[in-house]
Amino acid sequence: MADRGPWRVGVVGYGRLGQSLVSQLLAQGPELGLELVFVWNRDPGQMAGSVPPSLQLQNLAALGERHPDLVVEVAHPKIIHESGAQILRHANLLVGSPSALGDQTTERQLLEASNHWNHAVFVARGALWGTEDIRRLDAAGGLQSLRVTMATHPDGFRLEGPLAAAHSTGHRTVLYEGPVRGLCPFAPRNSNTMAAAALAAPSLGFDGVIGVLVADLSLTDMHVVDVELSGPPGPTGRSFAVHTRRENPAERGAVTGSATVTAFWWSLLACCQLPSRPGIHLC
Repeated sequence: MADRGPWRVGVVGYGRLGQSLVSQLLAQGPELGLELVFVWNRDPGQMAGSVPPSLQLQNLAALGERHPDLVVEVAHPKIIHESGAQILRHANLLVGSPSALGDQTTERQLLEASNHWNHAVFVARGALWGTEDIRRLDAAGGLQSLRVTMATHPDGFRLEGPLAAAHSTGHRTVLYEGPVRGLCPFAPRNSNTMAAAALAAPSLGFDGVIGVLVADLSLTDMHVVDVELSGPPGPTGRSFAVHTRRENPAERGAVTGSATVTAFWWSLLACCQLPSRPGIHLC
């Protein structure tokens, strides 16, 4: 990362994930060839006392003045909807809210900007286990179905639209089951793992990958993600199938589990080592 000088990194969003990334960039960035050049947050007051004033960006539209090589979004899908294409004018973009790509207009705008400005759109895999295996199986034509179930305590959901009024009717309640594209607008902060799966399996995509959102009152200290996939029947009539279960420690009410914070840091490091080529790339 350091042969061409430090990679200049900007962070958009200063919640739990943003705070962790900023802390690691300040502590470890220089030795890894990374330089933090700005932090932006919708509420600037949250940065007071923890982000040096010289690094606080007051106006997101002015990020080009900091000359970033990579802008990391860890805020909300709205940032990608509203500013993603503009960010790509100045830098590569690491998307931490891939549910934004469930909107076809946003996805098209990002691809057009990526090609026009010759900057890459990287997408963090986050809590999706087995991303590479899913991608390889899909590329080989061996993926027939993919289903991702996200279960957590109801306090961990940030739901919108009709799902905002959904209530748990028992110990374990299925709030949504259907194509991932239909879930993204109403659970923008709780469908990112499913969106990453849709991007890892383009033959199925947002309309073919099934997402299931479950409220489970027993999950007071973890998020559970089940990934189930199968291939077409083989010569014996049986199908290849995989089922993984990921239990991610998380405080009650937290949107992001502890292991996902670590995974995101490694995604940041990975995309700084990848070539800056147009298109959408999981990392």
